[in-house]
Amino acid sequence: MVSGHRRLDIEEVGEVTIAKFLDKKILDETNIQIIGSQLFGLVDDDQRRKIILDFTNVEYLSSAALGKLITMDKKVKAAKGKLRLSGIRPDIYEVFAITKLNKLFEIYDDQDKALDSF
Repeated sequence: MVSGHRRLDIEEVGEVTIAKFLDKKILDETNIQIIGSQLFGLVDDDQRRKIILDFTNVEYLSSAALGKLITMDKKVKAAKGKLRLSGIRPDIYEVFAITKLNKLFEIYDDQDKALDSF
């Protein structure tokens, strides 16, 4: 695992893992690498199969960060798991809509709705 600060706050709710992004802006390449390895570790190392990514704190995402999310989605699907996104701000959601990623990901308004979706 890449050393460095935790970029995700991980919470377990029953069988579901909630990964909340701690950074407001996910732009820096190093941070994105750390976030990626922490996310992938949930699937590869911890064998988590039901994951919610909580974007409540996030104000800005770079395209490199979107790339990590797409890879995460592939990993979760390959592991026969389910990935949900929640708490995405309207301006960030717009990026998902423009890039058609809102069709790839299951996106919910908040954590509770995402939890109910499992």
